[in-house]
Amino acid sequence: MSASLKPSQKHSSLPCKVRSAADVGNIVRSQRQEMGLRQLDVAGLGNTGNRLIVDIEKGKPTVQLQKVLDLLDLLGLELIVTQKSARFP
Repeated sequence: MSASLKPSQKHSSLPCKVRSAADVGNIVRSQRQEMGLRQLDVAGLGNTGNRLIVDIEKGKPTVQLQKVLDLLDLLGLELIVTQKSARFP
């Protein structure tokens, strides 16, 4: 996956905290749907199998990280890692 698609609009629930593979899957699914794409469309554009898209959207925790990052890029999303906010008073 190399070329990024233009999202139709900024994702309404971004930025958000990601705590699980399921969180990433929900973001990917939502962005894909906002762009009016089917899972097969994204798989074809990303030169990958449809199974990968299904697995990511289902929150499968064993999907290769680089493949997830490539899919995020394709959908016009990026992963930013920051220091956690202090949780103590």
